[in-house]
Amino acid sequence: MGNISLDTRPEDELWLEYKHTQDPQLREFFIIKYAPLVKYVAGKVAVGMPNNVEFDDLVGYGVFGLLDAIDKYDPEKNVKFNTYAVTRIRGAIFDELRSIDWVPRSVRQQSREIEEVIADLEARLGHGATDSEIAEALSMSVEEFHQVLLKISGTSIISLTDLRFGSDDSEQTPVVDSIEAPASLNPDVIVEREEMKRIIVDAINELPDREKKVLIMYYYEDMTLREIGKVLEVTESRVSQIHTSANLKLKAKLSNIRKGIR
Repeated sequence: MGNISLDTRPEDELWLEYKHTQDPQLREFFIIKYAPLVKYVAGKVAVGMPNNVEFDDLVGYGVFGLLDAIDKYDPEKNVKFNTYAVTRIRGAIFDELRSIDWVPRSVRQQSREIEEVIADLEARLGHGATDSEIAEALSMSVEEFHQVLLKISGTSIISLTDLRFGSDDSEQTPVVDSIEAPASLNPDVIVEREEMKRIIVDAINELPDREKKVLIMYYYEDMTLREIGKVLEVTESRVSQIHTSANLKLKAKLSNIRKGIR
């Protein structure tokens, strides 16, 4: 069976065959077919990264995610491979970036401090903190706060694979897995994971309108920051600030919710 005959067969049929046979030739076919997806995801992640992070390195990290996606993909679930693979590729890139400790300690610390300030503010105020309220709590002007957001933009990027929920650190579940909600799970687990999914959606909906739009366009519509800037009619750096602010606020919200669950 050569690649020409594989190309002429329905892909659903090929996935089912691979699931049952683990045929190396089929695996190679999927790797070649979906290799461009790795470059696409790496290109998105590269936006806002500091100069010491090389695009080719991101592609290399992403390949591991593609291989993982091919081996774990279940064609009998209602998830397209493209959607599943993008999440795994992005997750593999972030995992590797975390492991090589690419973020300067001072920048990571500043990002964490802002997250804590936002979480504390929102817990006390009972509503989403505005940029001016966050800036005041940090003893900064709004303009200074926006400059800090640009500085830490590369560190604040999150994906659904980074967001985890669970009653115990050792048993935390990636939110992306809760969204997939395999039909093979027992009803109690499915209900719990659907609740996690609802929490994420509610947390996003509580963000200011512009921040919510940026998150949806970036994570769910797979648009680049430049493309989002054109839609919102603002500069790419302004989109980067909005994106970073939205991510920090979302992480702070989820941190407060997680503490409430525990």
